[in-house]
Amino acid sequence: MKILVTGSAGHLGEALMRRLRDDGHEARGLDVTASAYTDVVGSIVDRELVARCLRGVDAVLHTATLHKPHVATHSRQDFVDTNISGTLNLLEESVTAGVGAFVFTSTTSAFGRALTPPAGEPAAWVTEDVTPVPRNIYGTTKVAAESLCELFQLKQRLPTIVLRTSRFFPEEDDLKSSREAFEDANIKANELLYRRVDIEDVVDAHLLAIARAPALGFGRYIISATTPFTRDDLLQLREDAPSVVARYAPDYAAEYARRGWRMFPGIERVYVNERARAELGWRPRHDFAHALRRLAAGEDLRSDLARAIGSKGYHAEAYAEGPYPVD
Repeated sequence: MKILVTGSAGHLGEALMRRLRDDGHEARGLDVTASAYTDVVGSIVDRELVARCLRGVDAVLHTATLHKPHVATHSRQDFVDTNISGTLNLLEESVTAGVGAFVFTSTTSAFGRALTPPAGEPAAWVTEDVTPVPRNIYGTTKVAAESLCELFQLKQRLPTIVLRTSRFFPEEDDLKSSREAFEDANIKANELLYRRVDIEDVVDAHLLAIARAPALGFGRYIISATTPFTRDDLLQLREDAPSVVARYAPDYAAEYARRGWRMFPGIERVYVNERARAELGWRPRHDFAHALRRLAAGEDLRSDLARAIGSKGYHAEAYAEGPYPVD
């Protein structure tokens, strides 16, 4: 199969290119940044370039985007150009080229303000049915691009899958208070309970989406590690997360104590991946229980693929106040 990967120099783009090539697919990488996994250097905003890249392509994995870390360094017009107009270019030219499956990488950041309930309320149980309330231009443009994908399936019959991925970046947390209070690996282990996913599992979801797109027509899925929590836990999770975690993972406290780690005192949201597991046949392996087993064995939390890709950053320059400037 011939597959176009946009954003091939990024974390996910490189991961997809590695996997596709290992699996024997003809993968073509498109990115504004040159890399070992970029075959064509250019922007998805360039309609003619997009058309050339799509000739003979069977499927598109569209990961190219301006991210949350770019909100403070790029204009709102930059976000519109890349995340909306660039996606429109790809969709229109995919129809012209007769592409059989289009997979759009979106983000759980699209939910925005819907993710944090008022004080005293239970944690949010976040499924695909929650209405997004974007908090910045990043979320706004990703939601708009999702709507374009849905429109093209409805009007042009382009099989299209939207994957709302949770955190998989390896960089440090953007909140200074979190960086000062917790070790980085401690934060990421905690997040696997409710808002993080390993990039190896994200790649699996994208490849399953290609395979399932023709039969599904359109689908929107949360891609996050499987949580052990249920709706019945939501009130206590907000007030006393360590006690809830201890019910599901009785051995976690001893392993955390050995490392000098702590669980977050409260958790305000839980991403639910049930629909992706049911409709895509997705089976993520890197959950909190898996992390605890790796920690007990003295191993790195991350998958081999995540370690191979490493940290790329989002800017050419370093920032003293954190991994990127916060808007």
